[in-house]
Amino acid sequence: MGTTFGVLGPLVVAVDSEPQALPRAAVLRGLLGALLLAEGERLSAGRLLELVWAGQADRVGRGAVHTGVSRLRGWLGTFGDDAVVLDSDGEGYRLAVHPEAVDLGRFRRLAADGDLAAALDLRRGPVLAGLDRVNREDPLVTAVEETVRSTALALAGTAAPGCALPAVTALAEEYPFDEPVQAALLELLAADGRPAEALRRFQALRRRLAEELGIEPGEQVQSVFLALLARDHDGARPVHAPSQLPSDLPDFTGREEHLRLVLAALADGHVPVVSGMGGIGKTALAVHAAHRAAADYPDGRLYADLRGADDEPADPARVLAAFLRALGADAREIPESLDERAALYRTLLTGRRVLVVLDNAAGEAQLRPLLPGAAKAAQTGPAALVTSRAVLTALPGARLVDLGGFGPVHAETLLRHIVGDARVCAEPVAAGQIADLCGGMPLAVRIAGARLAARPRWSLARLAELLRDERRRLDELAAGDLAVRAGFAVGYTRLSEPTRRTFRLLGLLDAADFAPWAAAALADVPLEEADRQLEELIDAQLLQETGTEPHLRYRFHDLVRLYAREHAHATDTPADRADALERAFGAWLWLAEQAADQVPGPCFAAIHGPALRRPLPDGPAARLLDDPLAWFDVEQPALNACARQAAALRLVPTAWDLAACQEKYCDVRGLYDDWRTTNLAVLQACKSAGDLVGTAVLTRGLVEVTTWATPADGTETMVALDGRARQLLELFEQVGEPRGAADALVLLAWSLVAQGRSRDALDAARRALDLAAAHDHPGGVAKAHQIIAVAHGETDLARTIEHLTETLRLARMIGNVRFETTAIQFLGAAHGRAGDVEHGRNLLTSSLAMARSLGDSYAEAFSLLYLATLHAATGDTRARETAEAALAIARRFELGHHLAQALGILGELDLAEGRHDAAVARLEESVLFWRARGWRSFLAEALRALGRAYEAAGLDAPADRVRREARELDEGPANGDADALSHDG
Repeated sequence: MGTTFGVLGPLVVAVDSEPQALPRAAVLRGLLGALLLAEGERLSAGRLLELVWAGQADRVGRGAVHTGVSRLRGWLGTFGDDAVVLDSDGEGYRLAVHPEAVDLGRFRRLAADGDLAAALDLRRGPVLAGLDRVNREDPLVTAVEETVRSTALALAGTAAPGCALPAVTALAEEYPFDEPVQAALLELLAADGRPAEALRRFQALRRRLAEELGIEPGEQVQSVFLALLARDHDGARPVHAPSQLPSDLPDFTGREEHLRLVLAALADGHVPVVSGMGGIGKTALAVHAAHRAAADYPDGRLYADLRGADDEPADPARVLAAFLRALGADAREIPESLDERAALYRTLLTGRRVLVVLDNAAGEAQLRPLLPGAAKAAQTGPAALVTSRAVLTALPGARLVDLGGFGPVHAETLLRHIVGDARVCAEPVAAGQIADLCGGMPLAVRIAGARLAARPRWSLARLAELLRDERRRLDELAAGDLAVRAGFAVGYTRLSEPTRRTFRLLGLLDAADFAPWAAAALADVPLEEADRQLEELIDAQLLQETGTEPHLRYRFHDLVRLYAREHAHATDTPADRADALERAFGAWLWLAEQAADQVPGPCFAAIHGPALRRPLPDGPAARLLDDPLAWFDVEQPALNACARQAAALRLVPTAWDLAACQEKYCDVRGLYDDWRTTNLAVLQACKSAGDLVGTAVLTRGLVEVTTWATPADGTETMVALDGRARQLLELFEQVGEPRGAADALVLLAWSLVAQGRSRDALDAARRALDLAAAHDHPGGVAKAHQIIAVAHGETDLARTIEHLTETLRLARMIGNVRFETTAIQFLGAAHGRAGDVEHGRNLLTSSLAMARSLGDSYAEAFSLLYLATLHAATGDTRARETAEAALAIARRFELGHHLAQALGILGELDLAEGRHDAAVARLEESVLFWRARGWRSFLAEALRALGRAYEAAGLDAPADRVRREARELDEGPANGDADALSHDG
């Protein structure tokens, strides 16, 4: 056979089929590979330099090529094969060898003959794999690679999947970002009956592109993915895009015409409105239709139940807030007003194929803000699907789909799906009787079927006989809404007595969903027993399972909850009902208290009341609290519901403790609206009950959130803080809680600093320090040192730094990373002002990194502001870009203090650069924000800067006016200067 060569993979040489050792020198291997790829064409010395000595060509020269070729010719000569000739002339070098002696030559012949599979069988990997001396970006290499790639793609489009899969799979593994190859592989896998593997590969590709390139798969791969979802070979459940949809019913029956109407309305760009009585199957149809249409909405599916607690309509503003977070909006950038939230919601949905399912709508007014904006054409943007008991004919674009009961055929079909063909065929008359006695109500048929499925030895005639009993079914099934109650009764009577009791008590909860541990506390049973009872309720179709471990949750259908609650009021005594709810609230409170201790946030004293706590066993508690923020993410809606329900039931200590335990979490997540509204609702109950401790604690939280995290409303926020803090101080003194009094004094000190009353601020801060130190409140001590430092300002920088150093030590001691970031931030600014510029800059850079690692945009903006101030003071050219970064964050989250300060820095920079109009515009806006904040010294400073800008712009009269106002501010309280350091606490 002579000498043969392989380049379609690692370089190989064989003589009479016996592999030969390659030359030791990497240069010789590179020359051999390059000359073989040339397929007999002559390569100049310069061309070989580019191929083999890439990056070194300007250093080695053409002599290296001549020497290398000489050595390679000698090595080839050792094989004694006259058919292999390496010659040279004035134009370059050429390796003459028969095409069949090289796998590339054989590849080209087989491909030309149409035997693509045999050609690709010759491929062992990337061209000259492992040969690092060959420039892989050179056209000689890339042309061969493209030939192999196009051959594989051609094979994928013409051959049977099994024939093309090996070659295309190998290419896809070697070139993970080649989207045509990836798309071809997905199609081949699907055609080969392996859609699940195709979908897994798509998800892996999506993750890889996102992580390494920050992009989504291209249109070709996306279209293959959507086709895969539509195909769904072999019944395997596809990997859906992220969705909030409840699970589809595997035995969904009937409603073919209704389903067609819903899907047609969606396809035409209308809003299908599924209406009908409670329990008729509105939600089931809507969810089934949404799952059927999922492939048309690859950008997501949103879901909301619009019926709130006690059957009150859910607040569309709160629903919008949840939708906005799901669509990627940060909680801190969600607007306050309903109209602004709706506008942002429509903006985020523009151009996105998202399906919004709005379940149990109360009316048009509730729905209108929740409807996405209309797409320019059907199938190009978002869509909505609505269910409601009301007939919403006035809803723009609505297409009504009205549901009635099942006919006999569909009712019996549903029963057959649940219990099996054999049992229905064995007792057709009894099956018809069950369908008839259930009145065609899908929920009633489903409960009847579930009971039979759980009792395989029962006859259908036995259940039919039970349903004839008026006490359990007959009258109720024939009386409209009572039909639903009768259906529930079938499942209820199947339960064991302990489970019936748990079912009744669970119906008392206002929380939309709950965890197994809550059920255990409510029923006063061990967790294992609660799990068993919950499974029994699921088997009886009286409960739905949601979530995943360790946050597994359960929820009632709204009518099932009402049914359970009716039985609780009829069966259980008022004392039993009250005790059960108190136990459940106690479990939520115990976990919330443990979780809150691990959440970094405001350094307020943790003040709790005498409410009952219901501890969990160590193991389950540890699993739940392993990530306290994740626990709060899941439980916060239930905690709000429990706090409000406890307040309504006059369990006031429970209510205010549940509300207070959420404050740090709401601060971290930026859920200021939830924080404020829950505290306000429970505070009313505290005041009505005369619970002064609860009143003080919730007032403290309200003062915090309304001072630091509420957009400016035209009032002087820091001035208003004075009265609020003094009232809070009186409350804590009245209840004898010195730690709370220390917190109130710190808040008062901030207001006094802002008013320019530094000596008064120092007095308040020192009182706070003494109280906190005497009553084991290290967080209060830390905050007191911080405000003392701020009050000293530039008048005594040595003492300022001393107090801030102590602040940092205490923040680290108590393990509050967020407050540690703030302390480092303040300390960096103080060192910069004291002339230790490098140390100050290092501290501020450190605080910026910490803030970003925490995802704390509030602290990030302040670190940027302090850095910008330091850069500006030292002439550092980074001042502008740093201030602009802070301004962007401040505008995004409506942070008034940050906005005012950033605009002031940028205005001063504009003024220094001679951009007078820009300086005037920025400084005028800065003044507006400082007026709203009510921070006297900063306002005076901003007015003086604005006066300089007016003067530079030739506006003498306005300049005199703002300077006069600045002087009046300076002549105000006149008991100190505290404008060097400021922070919103």
